[in-house]
Amino acid sequence: MPEFSFTSSSPGAWRDAPWHRSWLTKQANILFGLFDPVAINPRGGFFDLDATGKPLPGKAVRPIHTTARAVHCYVIASLLGRPGSDRMIDHGMQYLWHGHRDGKHGGYMWSLDDDGPKDASKQGYGHAFVLLAASSAKLVGHPLADRMLADVTTVLNDRFWEEQHGAIAEEFERDWTPMRGYRGQNSNMHLTEALMAAYEATADQEYLRKAERIADLIINRRARECDFRVAEHFDERWAIDRSYRAVNEMFRPSGTTPGHWLEWARLALQLWVLGGKKHDWMPSAAEMLFRRSVELAWDGTKGGFFYTLDWADKPSFRFKPWWPIAEAAGAASFLAEHRPSAFHEEWYRRIWNTIAEAYIDREHGGWFEELDEQLRPAHSLFVGKADLYHALQACLIPLYPAQGSLTNMIRQRYDASSSKTSIDGDV
Repeated sequence: MPEFSFTSSSPGAWRDAPWHRSWLTKQANILFGLFDPVAINPRGGFFDLDATGKPLPGKAVRPIHTTARAVHCYVIASLLGRPGSDRMIDHGMQYLWHGHRDGKHGGYMWSLDDDGPKDASKQGYGHAFVLLAASSAKLVGHPLADRMLADVTTVLNDRFWEEQHGAIAEEFERDWTPMRGYRGQNSNMHLTEALMAAYEATADQEYLRKAERIADLIINRRARECDFRVAEHFDERWAIDRSYRAVNEMFRPSGTTPGHWLEWARLALQLWVLGGKKHDWMPSAAEMLFRRSVELAWDGTKGGFFYTLDWADKPSFRFKPWWPIAEAAGAASFLAEHRPSAFHEEWYRRIWNTIAEAYIDREHGGWFEELDEQLRPAHSLFVGKADLYHALQACLIPLYPAQGSLTNMIRQRYDASSSKTSIDGDV
């Protein structure tokens, strides 16, 4: 696809342009409109959607991160004043507390179906999203938020956190028997996101301290050792395991996953701001993570980010899911604010041009969750439209200052100007 090269003499930043902001607002509303009418499963949790936006047939398995992310997204909707969002929040919180929460052994089970637990393991990735959901729900005063926040914090501290490493263990059996031999960055990355949200919701510095320790381990030490390629897989001592072969390509793909480099670029800048800008390594690391991603993983011929690379930096899985380019939009937005340059503005525009041309499903709504190498809709790993979280945040992050989480920035903006009904194209 032809690519326009932005220069320092080109017009101003798109993030400041009213038309661009209105366009992003419209896309966010379309995403909500796809999920609002059909997402609630009356048996608890939320349906995954097929490619046309209808609930997937069969006995619905509800993994915990799907429910928790929906809570987070509809807290965003509630903060923005979207009618009907509070019902979605309550539906998700009730299912997390009364369904996923393990009343016998403690913690939160990975997945449920209509008959109860489907996979009762206790996973760090899932608990990170419970922390995010509870922290977000606290911002809108949900009655379960404080109890859930205290409960999942205790579980993370007592069961998952490994102080000697400054990160969490990956997984346990239902009765907390350890599953040995593996540590993963993905669960710790999302815990970093959730810890920052918990800090913003409570002002408890311990959440921030843990987030900074995880970032130091995974980015300042291990990614720096790899010239800012983020390793995914580690042994129990947090030595990189380059030989790891995936059992689950969705959550633990082999090789490296550049979409996570992009996600970390934004999270590192957010953590830098929340920590008082005292860690000088964070903004420079964010710049390097973004640059490595676009240099090594962007398809210079067709556009889009390859899903995974091998350790020789060659594309391994060559298809192009929606979530890496969504994370790229958020990272480019944060960099454009904290490290403004023609380079970051050019990539911000290129990313959104590609999303608009290839990822947005104008027939059925939402985004295609997977494109093949030629940017055609595909379903090799992702079967429908299960996710609101990545695409929604990509649309909304550029509308707010890059000074914290999206939820907290919306809350602060509306607290400061509660009588204002619209803000430069905000939803």
